[in-house]
Formats: sequence, C-alpha cells, structure tokens
Amino acid sequence: MSKIRIGLIKEGKVPPDKRVPLTPSQCKELMLQYPDLEVCVQKSDVRAYADEEYAAMGISVLDDMSNCDVLMGVKEVPTDKLIPNKTYLFFSHTIKKQPYNRELLQRILEQHIQLVDYEVITDTNGKRLIGFGRYAGIVGCYNSFLAYGKKTGAYDLKAAHQCADRAEMEKELDKVALPNHFKVVLTGLGRVGKGALEIVERIGLKEVTPEAFLNETFDEPVYTQLNVTHYNARNDGAPFERRDFYNDPANFHSTFPGYAKVADVYIACHYWDSRSPFIFTRNDVKSSDWNIKVVGDISADIDGPVATTLRPSTVADPLYGYDPVTEQETDFNAEHAVGVMAIDNLPCELPKDASEDFGNELIRNVIESLVGNDDNGIISRATITRDGTLTPGFEYLADYVKGIEVE
Repeated sequence: MSKIRIGLIKEGKVPPDKRVPLTPSQCKELMLQYPDLEVCVQKSDVRAYADEEYAAMGISVLDDMSNCDVLMGVKEVPTDKLIPNKTYLFFSHTIKKQPYNRELLQRILEQHIQLVDYEVITDTNGKRLIGFGRYAGIVGCYNSFLAYGKKTGAYDLKAAHQCADRAEMEKELDKVALPNHFKVVLTGLGRVGKGALEIVERIGLKEVTPEAFLNETFDEPVYTQLNVTHYNARNDGAPFERRDFYNDPANFHSTFPGYAKVADVYIACHYWDSRSPFIFTRNDVKSSDWNIKVVGDISADIDGPVATTLRPSTVADPLYGYDPVTEQETDFNAEHAVGVMAIDNLPCELPKDASEDFGNELIRNVIESLVGNDDNGIISRATITRDGTLTPGFEYLADYVKGIEVE
C-alpha cells in the first residue's frame, strides 16, 4: 500500500457537533494496523476528545489539513472550508435533494472533490455498513422514558447529555418506576430499533407478542416491537405480502391505532417510505380510545407518519406537547397533551460513546477499502462525485445541482 494520510477535520457546522469519526485510541490502532497510514487531527475546541488526548496517542494535531489525502468529518463541511481535489467522507445530506445543501454539492463538484457519503456505504446487498443509528435508538429510547417520568411525575431522570457517558446514563435508569399495567410499543427492527431495545432490556421490561400486547393484560410492565407486517394491512383484505407492501404501499393502511388503544408510550424507530400510509393520523389522536401519553419519535419525520411530530425538538429543549383538539403544539405538561420527544440529532447527547461505536464500524467495514483495495466496491458505490462530475449511481442529482428540481 502506498503512503496515505488521513485527516480528521474540525466540525464547522453550527451548532457544533462534538462527535468524531475516530477516537484517539482508534487512530493509534489504525496506524499500528497499517504502517503506511498516517492519521492526523485538525485542532478543535468543540469535539468530545481534546487535542491533547490525540497527541498523547502520538497523533499529529495540526491547523492545516492541505497535506492530507483523505479528510474525514461527521456533519456537512462549510463550503468555505472545502479543500479542492481532496477525498472527503462525511454525511452530506444531499442524496434526498435537500435544498439547504445544494450549494454544498455545487462547490464540491466545482472543486473536483471526491465525496464519499457515509449514508450510502453499503455491502453488495445494499445493507448499510456504518452509521449512528444504534446510538440514536439508545438515546432516543432513554429520552422517551425520561419524558414519561416527567409526564406522570413518577420519577425524574437526568438528561442524557448531562451524563458523562453511557454508563452513567444507564445508572439513571435505576430510577425508572413503571406501573404494573404499563405497555410500550416500538416500531422498527433495524439499527435504531435494536439500539432502543438495549435500553428497554436494561430497564427490565418483559417482551410479549404483538397479539398478546393487543389482547391481554399483565401484572408487570411489558413491551412489543413491531415490523411492518404487524401494523399494516391490505385495503382489500387479502393476506399481507411483504413484497407487495414494498412495491406499492399505497394499497395498504395502518392498523397501528389498535396498539394506541392499549399502549402508554410509543417509540418510533422505523424507516418510513413517503409512499407508505401514515402510522397514525391527527384524527386517530382525537379518538376517545387513544391511550398513548408519550411519543418518542426517534425517526423524526416532520409532519409525516407520526402525526404528533410537528417539529424537531432539541437537546436543550427536548420535549413539547401536542394538543389533539387544536392539532397544535402546547405545553408538555398540559393534562390533555400527548408528550412528544423528537430530537433529530440524538447521538450528540453521548458523543464519546457514539463516536467509539461509529469508529469501530468504520475500522471493521470501511478502512481497508479506503486505504487498501476496494475490490468489493464499498467506496466506489458510496462515491457521489469524482473529477467534477456526479458518478453514475448519483446522476439523478443533476437537476438538483442545477436548481431545476427539488424534492
């Protein structure tokens, strides 16, 4: 392998993100594993790990990153910080034609930057290999139980971002006191859902089947975790076929309101296709059968499938109320309000733990293809731009770049 230099750039987006692609110990591990690889770090006063922690591991801490071959960050790079003719890895938030990042993609093309987007790093079957979804689920689930405690007055948890790390956050869960009849329903079985499940199991809730959840009562707190087959049904009454649902979800409707009749908390961890039916509507929330007191919307699709999610909430102000009558935001503690938690940058609350998890995936699944050989196409499939043009898999972004079409 020829000599290659990777630089971890300072996060420039406002508000600042404390996460990093690689921790100090992971940088050292990589340089030991790849003798021809050098990792350096741009000076930063915002990241979760101090410059001194990198320096202690023998990592060069620099102002100027222009001598690096590959530049790695987390969030979008400000356009005035881009260095021409480099390879960048970060979450660009452009693949869905996000209007606010059109200029970013334009500048990347103009400056002949090779952009590799973490969001589209996949294996040959299209399965994502890297992401912060697990920690979105972990922190989002924790926040959902925090919200339930505040809504009911049964207990009070410290905010996740006020905890030193995940271990301290999980210790807070010892305060959780739930009634025997308590039920929580989760949607989604992917990275986010699995992360949320880690918290549910840490609390010690008993798992029950969706049918039992709907039809039985229990003398202890329980949960059920649903996939699309459990809360969608064909409009014509025919048996559910997963292939038909993914091909044309417009032929289906949601059966989730049945769960809303018996659940106390709903935690949304699913991926939602805009062609799919809403999980529940504003009219559903008006029903006298509605029982859910807190909605933890980790997916945070605004004004979408989870009708109570009117806007994203923030780490500083994580909770708001939804008024079923007016369909407007109201005080979280209002008696008639459904409590909502919809933070859209949840992993930022535990930046060190989330970064370590992300870096482990990066080392395990991506680095070899990045600095060695890419025979399996991991990097090439995730490359959005190269040599001033969109790569074949992302040519659909051409009109978006020109400002002709924004979806």
